[in-house]
Amino acid sequence: MDIGQEMTVPGLTTDVQDRRETYQGALEKEIRNKWKRTVTGWLLIAPSLVFLVIFTIYPIIKSFIGSLYIDNLSTITPVFAGFSNYKAVFQEKAFWECFFNNLLIAVVTVPVSIVLAVAMALFANSLKRGKGIARLGFTYPTFIPLVAAANIWMFIYTPIYGLLGYLNPQWRFLADSKTAIWALMVMLVWKQAGYIMLFYVAGLHGISRELFEAAKIDGAGAARTFFSITWPMLKPTTIYVLIIALTNAYKMVDHLYIMTKGGPGNATNLSVFSDRIRKLTITIDREERKDVPACCLREKKEKNKYWKNTN
Repeated sequence: MDIGQEMTVPGLTTDVQDRRETYQGALEKEIRNKWKRTVTGWLLIAPSLVFLVIFTIYPIIKSFIGSLYIDNLSTITPVFAGFSNYKAVFQEKAFWECFFNNLLIAVVTVPVSIVLAVAMALFANSLKRGKGIARLGFTYPTFIPLVAAANIWMFIYTPIYGLLGYLNPQWRFLADSKTAIWALMVMLVWKQAGYIMLFYVAGLHGISRELFEAAKIDGAGAARTFFSITWPMLKPTTIYVLIIALTNAYKMVDHLYIMTKGGPGNATNLSVFSDRIRKLTITIDREERKDVPACCLREKKEKNKYWKNTN
């Protein structure tokens, strides 16, 4: 037999071919199962995705496109204005005051609420008795409606007659521009810390007890156990909670309207609520009417007169 000639063993080629066919069949089956799971997953999230597109993504895109046009009572059809509307808002002092008020609330309330929520969750879990009562007490402010919570804190901050007024009748936290926004932040932290605690309680239950037992055997203290095991394992919960807290910090409307209405001055005005920005948009509309051609205004008046006569 030549050296270059391949040596064949009877039955070996058939065995390799059978294995190859088995592997190919298993691979094709896995691919089909993967596609099946993918399609099933998309079908399950399709209803939520449809609502997300209709009620969230589409309004955002539509609002942005609409902000590039002048569309008010002085124009018959929207007129493209580019970024002139944004330029007018950015040049307004009230906008930047609202922006920094929102930023201050987010920077202060988010970390404070998270720290308090973690502390309350750890305390409630450490109790041998009365865990349910402790958790209910911490989460009770969450179940109070926003309007009722705002009125409760209005009573607390009321001079002379309020709870803090009994301690010092001269305290006027909501009437002082330096303390009004801080008073609102105290109320916001009180309202949402218990709600955030629920997520951390669930996160603590998801951590394996074996990790804490191993840390105890190694002689790790409470602080070392928290920063080396508990806090890293709560990272997914913290990311989710961070998004919720940031959202709450930027959508204060009900309690703000009841407690301060954006005052005193512009000390507690926020972007979502700002009355000054609303007045600014009205002023912009009035100024833009000067640039509308007279023929357009005449045509609009004729249309209004026609509809008035027909009715």
